[in-house]
Amino acid sequence: MDFETIKGMIAEQLKVNPDEIKPESRLIEDLRADSANIMVMIMDLEDRFGITVEDDQIMKLKTVGDVAAYVASVKG
Repeated sequence: MDFETIKGMIAEQLKVNPDEIKPESRLIEDLRADSANIMVMIMDLEDRFGITVEDDQIMKLKTVGDVAAYVASVKG
């Protein structure tokens, strides 16, 4: 799983201490991401991992762990 990489990307984008980010950290409620942050995160994930995040999956990505699991599932 690419949790550490994803954690670093999210920490940098949201200006959050990476030590505060756990798999159960909620993107909006805990890390204060807004819809623009989420869209930038999705684009960064697609570029970094060479994947496509389907629109219907975006709303299902509630926690950092959800994001990592999704990336792992589409990377194969």
